[in-house]
Amino acid sequence: MAAKEKTGNAFVETIKTIVYALLIAGVFRTLFFQPFWIPSGSMKETLLIGDFLFVNKMAYGYSYASCPSLMMPGLGIEIDAKDVCGVFDGDNERLFGRQPERGDVVVFRHPVSGRDYIKRLIGLPGEKIQIKEGVVHINGTPVELRDDGSFDEVMAPQGPQGLRPRCENGALGVGGVCKKSRQIETLPNGVEHAILNIADQQSDRTGVYTVPEGHYFFMGDNRDNSADSRLAQQVGGVGFVPFENLIGRADRIMFSSAGRSMLYFWTWRSDRFFKAVR
Repeated sequence: MAAKEKTGNAFVETIKTIVYALLIAGVFRTLFFQPFWIPSGSMKETLLIGDFLFVNKMAYGYSYASCPSLMMPGLGIEIDAKDVCGVFDGDNERLFGRQPERGDVVVFRHPVSGRDYIKRLIGLPGEKIQIKEGVVHINGTPVELRDDGSFDEVMAPQGPQGLRPRCENGALGVGGVCKKSRQIETLPNGVEHAILNIADQQSDRTGVYTVPEGHYFFMGDNRDNSADSRLAQQVGGVGFVPFENLIGRADRIMFSSAGRSMLYFWTWRSDRFFKAVR
């Protein structure tokens, strides 16, 4: 009888330990840092497919979007942030709220789909944004650009989805060198970052976007391969993003996998450990 009691007590203690660990992890992820794995190439070369980073959730304060989502359709698990913290949705306010800075690389919740996106903050509330011949204009003034060679990568399937990069030098076979023109963009507050160009396309010439109060305008650094604020939410873009939808700021890459899974440690990129996101 004593042996059964010990076995039962050990099982209960194990369950308690697991529950406590999950609660601690949930609090940590909600309040401090959220893991994020880059699934697409819209932020190249700043962020590559397979980069694994932690998002600083303290940077802008907290809103309903700070609550973690758990989406595992294959297991029938789809717990959305609104399911947990939806009571705080709708006022576009944040607890301990701090305004983001232009040039920040931000993870935010898509206003319609609820999926997490990561882009660079380009336009602030009240500003007028327009793209003319591929150059961003803020309140009628073009940002500074300077040519900086090219971004080269091998044509091959990338990430778990096997995505193939788009190339400025045309269609290539596997193993070819895929090139994109590289420029350094300097925003009005002095933030510098690389942007890539692939082709002359419609998104290089837009009308004027007037950013509503309490909203932000985001763009991907891989300018011709990014669904961002240049497209309305209803046609695959993100449109203007409300303040309350910001999740946090991407500050540093922890490691990066060039393979199909981040668990394939032999494919980790040696030059990206603890690399700052700029």
